[in-house]
Amino acid sequence: MTLKNMLPLFAALLMVSCQQEQAEQAEKQKPNILFILADDLGYHDLSCMGSDYYETPNIDRIANEGMIFTNGYAACQVCSPSRASLMSGKFPARHGITDWIGAKTGEDWRAAGRFNKLLPPENKDHLDLDYTTLPEAMKAAGYATFFAGKWHLGGEGSLPEDHGFDINKGGWDKGSPMGGFYAPWDNPYLESGPDGESLTMRLARETANFIRQEQDKPFFAFLSFYAVHAPIQTTKEKWSKYRDKAEASGIAETGFEMGHFLPIRQVQDNPVYGGLVETMDDAVGHVLQTLDELGLDENTIVVFTSDNGGVSAGDAFATSNLPLRGGKGYQFEGGIREPYFIKTPFLDNAGKTSDAPVTGTDFYPTLLELIGEELKPEEHPDGVSLLPLLSGGTIEERPLIWHYPHYGNQGGEPSSIIRLGEWKLIHYYEDGREELYNLDQDMEENHDVAAENSELAGRLSEQLFAYLDEVGALYPEKDPMYDPAKEQEYLKRVRNVRMPALEKQRMEFLSKDFDPGNQWWGSDVGTND
Repeated sequence: MTLKNMLPLFAALLMVSCQQEQAEQAEKQKPNILFILADDLGYHDLSCMGSDYYETPNIDRIANEGMIFTNGYAACQVCSPSRASLMSGKFPARHGITDWIGAKTGEDWRAAGRFNKLLPPENKDHLDLDYTTLPEAMKAAGYATFFAGKWHLGGEGSLPEDHGFDINKGGWDKGSPMGGFYAPWDNPYLESGPDGESLTMRLARETANFIRQEQDKPFFAFLSFYAVHAPIQTTKEKWSKYRDKAEASGIAETGFEMGHFLPIRQVQDNPVYGGLVETMDDAVGHVLQTLDELGLDENTIVVFTSDNGGVSAGDAFATSNLPLRGGKGYQFEGGIREPYFIKTPFLDNAGKTSDAPVTGTDFYPTLLELIGEELKPEEHPDGVSLLPLLSGGTIEERPLIWHYPHYGNQGGEPSSIIRLGEWKLIHYYEDGREELYNLDQDMEENHDVAAENSELAGRLSEQLFAYLDEVGALYPEKDPMYDPAKEQEYLKRVRNVRMPALEKQRMEFLSKDFDPGNQWWGSDVGTND
């Protein structure tokens, strides 16, 4: 072949090489995404959200460098439904996971010994494999995808790697840290570290390692902490710090008030929980520092939120969400309103806030639009892109829907909710009553104004049930074996036995001589940083 004949070939090869280099450069310029999901973290469990007890400088940094959505919500008051909504862009009534996976339903609910009026409906046991999930959409857009931590959306066949994640570190069908927060732990998808290693920090290190390995191409890293879910555990050093803080502020004589089914914590003074929150914050700091060191912080979208409200009743009775009413499992704001931050370094919104009502289903379309991908409205029908808000604009008012036809473990009541603008209507399935609150004027939900706004309440109720019926929502049924005398006897035991026991435990946690045994849950062995 002569030189004259070879020139076109060289030119063609050079063009292909340039195009490939341009394509690779374009891929590198796509923003990375770090999505951080806390478990059971309440709206006021961060210092940047008003707590003067918990210390969270690293999570505060995300809020300060991004936008705070003051009316940010989880899609449900318990974990699995919220997590399914994050992945699918669908409200729980639509995807069918309406309670935590593994909860008793139907006649099996009687085994809880609560003697309730209703039998909860069926609850799906895994995330639908037919959905194109958020990680699958990211993968199709050329992103390396990574998951670390709590999954709780199904077992084998419905694990993170079955729904679009390339790598899974610690995600399986369990919803709590089996074996505790310090090694050795029991998780077949995360090799246990040296004795005393913090599970929370380990998940952060795994995430940081993934980021280092994938720093030359766009990545979607989903860090889903098991913290701050029960069993709450911490180190002796952190417990001591928060015990001293509680004492310095003045320890309240009582810490609980009786709710509808269970006592509800009224004060943030749990030093064990305080230490657990701070450990999670330390872990967030480790990942943020990795982004800084690699020079990726200016091209990485960072999301931080929680899957449901803080646990003020049930589980570990760990925190107070006041002035918000209730907590995890509840139909009130304490059960569903969350820390909700989005940091977008390439948009001018650092330190700004938005009071538009937004929810977990909105992350899917928002992240797609932020990376320049086409939206998938058939996949995220219950979410909208928040890019207009992040850019200083507005979004159209739309209804937010919650459907929790269960009792759960925390004392909430079977109910469905609609929020439209400042109005929130709660429908209760035990007796069909409905409550209406104006959240702009009454965030604490102390004043039910349904009677004086009956026409508005009726319209909202119709809109709520039109949606629920459209998506085929399931409803609870009356238990023919219900005995009100047995239920009242159960509630009497809760009030007279369990509540005093909780008060006693609270004071034990705050005692200078407190020692949980087992070398502080195994943290006082080897390394726990």
